[in-house]
Amino acid sequence: MSTRVALVGATGKLGTIIRAVIDELDGFEVAEVLTSQSDLSSIDGCDLVVDASTPAVSMMVIRAAAERGINVLVGTSGWSAERIAQVRSTVDAAGIGVVFIPNFSLGSVIGSALAALAAPFFDSIEIVEAHQHTKIDSPSGTAVRTAELVAAARDAQGPVNAPHVDQRARGQQIASVPIHSLRRPGVIAKQDVILSGAGESLTITHDTVQPAAAYAPGIRLALPFARDARGVVVGLENIIDLGLSAS
Repeated sequence: MSTRVALVGATGKLGTIIRAVIDELDGFEVAEVLTSQSDLSSIDGCDLVVDASTPAVSMMVIRAAAERGINVLVGTSGWSAERIAQVRSTVDAAGIGVVFIPNFSLGSVIGSALAALAAPFFDSIEIVEAHQHTKIDSPSGTAVRTAELVAAARDAQGPVNAPHVDQRARGQQIASVPIHSLRRPGVIAKQDVILSGAGESLTITHDTVQPAAAYAPGIRLALPFARDARGVVVGLENIIDLGLSAS
């Protein structure tokens, strides 16, 4: 029997990719197609909700799914640790699973994991991320997740060294890590994590060139995981087992 999926934000860039993957995946079918403006009561009777909407709508999607006891796979950006904390009690009370995936790219997840691995050895760490000019949120969910992983890896060392962050040009601090967001045409998604120490620096770069090809493997892994999950899970690294602790 196929898993009936309600896809919210199905007409957007990510939603289109997710729908193509589901259409080719055994055991899953898109039962309801919703835009970010659709009536969320349409998710009734589905086995899984996949959210590829907008940051403003995403919270409502989770609450609507929780009311109906349906698990959610969240691909929408803009979910920081603080924002996720706002829905934990709702998720736990409903007894469902909500899986947040800031980036479905395996390469991106590995890059963030490498940054976390290197983080204890460098006191200066900053992130520069670039996306298309049409992306409505900044910093990106990937950059936020990377900064949170870096901070967790540096628990014993404490916050990174980030001077002059009172100046707006120094970026937005997430978990003490300055993030600089570029929004421009001609780019899909790129992230540089720049780690600096005495006399040296290390830059970990991930560049998305073809989103459909880059995201499809992660989407295929995330769908069955999200269908069976319980509680809140954050990050594809908890599905492909890179040795990072679960959220």
